[in-house]
Amino acid sequence: MAHKKLKRFAEIATYPNVFQYPENIKGKWHTVFENQNPVVLELACGKGEYTIALAEKYPGQNFIGVDLKGNRLWKGATYALKKNLKNAVFLRTQIEMIAGYFDKDEVDEIWLTFPDPQLQISRAKKRLTFPRFLREYRKILKKDGVIHLKTDSPDLYNFTKEVIGWYGLNVASDIADVYAQTKIPEDLLIKTYYESLDISKSNKIFYLKFSLPENLKDDDKEFYRYLKEKYATYEKA
Repeated sequence: MAHKKLKRFAEIATYPNVFQYPENIKGKWHTVFENQNPVVLELACGKGEYTIALAEKYPGQNFIGVDLKGNRLWKGATYALKKNLKNAVFLRTQIEMIAGYFDKDEVDEIWLTFPDPQLQISRAKKRLTFPRFLREYRKILKKDGVIHLKTDSPDLYNFTKEVIGWYGLNVASDIADVYAQTKIPEDLLIKTYYESLDISKSNKIFYLKFSLPENLKDDDKEFYRYLKEKYATYEKA
């Protein structure tokens, strides 16, 4: 297994569609894609299934899968190269550093597909919908840009709704059971490896689509205190 990972790391280092901690890329993604089409990010993209599926579905948009683990990125990047998929590339970096790679208003949409729910409240600040992350997204999203959260975790879904209420985010769609819908939005029919695992054993897929206010208030300490009090019985040291 270690040999396979090393082999994949060596391979993606040569891939033209993988950018590993790139310098001076901020504000220049249109030169990478050689067009001015909308830019969509999938954060914590894993193997990049959503990035690839969306890129194939929407050739008039540009998609960037972002993850720290190069071993996972290899699969999506390899597929994109084999299929000559010009509107899909991958960025290897930490999510908390995302604003360092994109300029203001450079991103049109963000997808969070089955991110780690970080179940313990003591780890809530690591959730990709915690306000500190949302502020980073706000720096790069267009004014009317949207964030999609698709998860099988009721904990992350309900937590994100707490964030939405506390910080006054704008909700465009709230679906508590995607596959129970009479008409399922096509983009939500894309299934990833992690969705198939049903790690949370909820037997449900949750979806939220929301946008951020121009100025996201800095009330994180009070919000975190509220969370710990509300979920005190679940807190584990």
